[in-house]
Amino acid sequence: MNIHEYQAKAVLKSYGMPVLVGQVVQSPDEARDAVRALGGKLCVVKAQIHAGGRGKGHFLDHPDLGGVKLVHSPDEAKAVAYDMLDRVLVTKQTGPKGRVVHKLYVEAGCDIERELYFSLLVDRTLRRIVIVASDAGGTSIEDVAAKTPEKIHKVSVDPALGLADHQARELATRIGLHGPLINGFAKVARSAYEAFVALDASLVETNPLVVTRQGDLVALDAKMAFDDNGLFRHRELLELRDESEEDPREREAERFGLSYVGLDGTIGCMVNGAGLAMATMDIIREEGENPANFLDVGGGASKEKVAAAFRILLADPHIEGILVNIFGGIMRCDLIAGAVIDACQKTGCRVPLVIRLAGTRVKEGMALIEKSGLDAIVATDLGDAARKIVAAVRARRTA
Repeated sequence: MNIHEYQAKAVLKSYGMPVLVGQVVQSPDEARDAVRALGGKLCVVKAQIHAGGRGKGHFLDHPDLGGVKLVHSPDEAKAVAYDMLDRVLVTKQTGPKGRVVHKLYVEAGCDIERELYFSLLVDRTLRRIVIVASDAGGTSIEDVAAKTPEKIHKVSVDPALGLADHQARELATRIGLHGPLINGFAKVARSAYEAFVALDASLVETNPLVVTRQGDLVALDAKMAFDDNGLFRHRELLELRDESEEDPREREAERFGLSYVGLDGTIGCMVNGAGLAMATMDIIREEGENPANFLDVGGGASKEKVAAAFRILLADPHIEGILVNIFGGIMRCDLIAGAVIDACQKTGCRVPLVIRLAGTRVKEGMALIEKSGLDAIVATDLGDAARKIVAAVRARRTA
């Protein structure tokens, strides 16, 4: 689960992270009043969406305006808010469709001397939390990694010992900090690490973490993401959830206990098991088409789950075909076949459908499909299934 910048700053501030004063607003008048409350001088108006690169992004109907704008008066803030609110902001992370901006964060300005990059994340190879820092802040860390990898510095944290002060101080010196700023950076790292562990986070990022001309460290941006599996321990975090920023298909899938991630392809996939789902997606790519989703119905899919899965797939207007790939271990193939038949009859599958079943009671499952008169193509194995769905989709395009 992701949260907005203003929410992440409030959470991190409670653990000791230094942030600037700001107000979240939802109207131009509120933006004007916020600047007045902050002293009426230099402020920053920031679009609040769950995506990075806002400053370098652009609004669809206002290509010269980015998602982060300096303002020098209350009236200028009002005008900028009018141009941003309820409009679509496109960044590198949103894709060409962009996201609608419903909220803005108006924050006090500061005198910036240096911009740094700072984050914590889980390195699944090391199976540890890793702190990443760089003196090349304010830019895309992916670009820094590609062009100047020597500017990225990392420290892994032993889960039994936790973050040691000497690790944080050493990292500070590696990114060029000196004097009191070394201990200041250590405090920032400590606060972020404590928040990361206590809240079951999967990402804490501040880019840029700035050094001001007054010699202070301040988080000018903040991003946090949390492990969904740990949210039952943090009901207060669920209150920060903004469903308008989430894919409605993913919300529907969550309601039925389905693992679903929407993608940009045209072939919908319904599979049981995450590994088999990924293999199915890979082989579709090898056949020259792109999967429209990752969808794992789990080991004990019911008729209700399968019907929900079909509704989610068919709700995507870009889907041109559906591939059902089930290996029946715990799950019985005759039960899944019956659920697919029932779902197709209720939802009305209007695109080519390829079904591949294997495992427990597969003969009974195939017999049910044959007797049902379902307009589906039966495949013998995964490779056969991928070839058949790709051929059916391409034939439909040219028909």
